[in-house]
Amino acid sequence: MQTAQTPALTFYSFPLSGHAHRVALMLSLLDVPHRKVDVDLRGGEHKRAPFLALNAFGQVPVIDDDGVVIADSTAILVYLAKRYGGQAWLPEDPVGAAAVQRWLSAASGPLTIGPAAARLITLFGAPYDVDATLTRAHALLQIMDGELAGRDFLAGAEPTIADVACYTYVAHAPEGNVALEAYPHVRAWLARIERLPRFVPMVSSRVGLLAA
Repeated sequence: MQTAQTPALTFYSFPLSGHAHRVALMLSLLDVPHRKVDVDLRGGEHKRAPFLALNAFGQVPVIDDDGVVIADSTAILVYLAKRYGGQAWLPEDPVGAAAVQRWLSAASGPLTIGPAAARLITLFGAPYDVDATLTRAHALLQIMDGELAGRDFLAGAEPTIADVACYTYVAHAPEGNVALEAYPHVRAWLARIERLPRFVPMVSSRVGLLAA
């Protein structure tokens, strides 16, 4: 009797992590077989020796692709695109690659200290300045809305890992009391991503603007 083969790629995740959802979404969009392992962040599993051997920073997500261990969500997106997705998700030409990198930097900078931080305040009680965080979130969304007025996706006419990197925390910005009504082009972009084949959402949390 034939048994199912265990996938070579293991994905270390946490259900409420937007960074982890980036990887979950990319794995699904690329249809990469994998085994998901949820890390007990509340119990401190990510700060213990076995997990620290995978990622010395003690953070999810991490992937182990048949012995190749990659940590950091944007680094994982680059790896997955190069390994499984080809130029469709990460262009090789200088202009296309630079356009993607610009938004990967935004995902690690303004997105993290804006919409993502706002969500951390309402969901986990993070001790950030609420007003400053909301101001940063809306400043980013204004820029995104203006740029998306002229194209369908962040780095051009087709989706790339730039869109995957930015999608989750923008889609879940209302959980951090960041309203999206004033940004029609951002909302249209979110809808385009959600229509991609094999799109998978992250679970919503009833906090912030979704608490009612």
